[in-house]
Amino acid sequence: MMRHEAVSMLAVIGVPDEKMGEEVKAFVVLNPGANCTAEDLIAWTKEKIAAYKYPRMVEIVESLPTSATGKILKKELRKIGEV
Repeated sequence: MMRHEAVSMLAVIGVPDEKMGEEVKAFVVLNPGANCTAEDLIAWTKEKIAAYKYPRMVEIVESLPTSATGKILKKELRKIGEV
């Protein structure tokens, strides 16, 4: 998904799913001025990678939580990403 021209940053986490146990969810920061929807990103990614790997859920966000050293804090994403 990082190869998509509209994507600036992204992080992927697993979220609980009743049927599968866990599903893939991506949090995406778009490049300034990019016009892309979550559905567009899911469809684009679905064409590029294996069926079990592509995110079933994409949430477009303004920024990702990071530490002082710039590492993405996935623990924080899990708090806001649970469905």
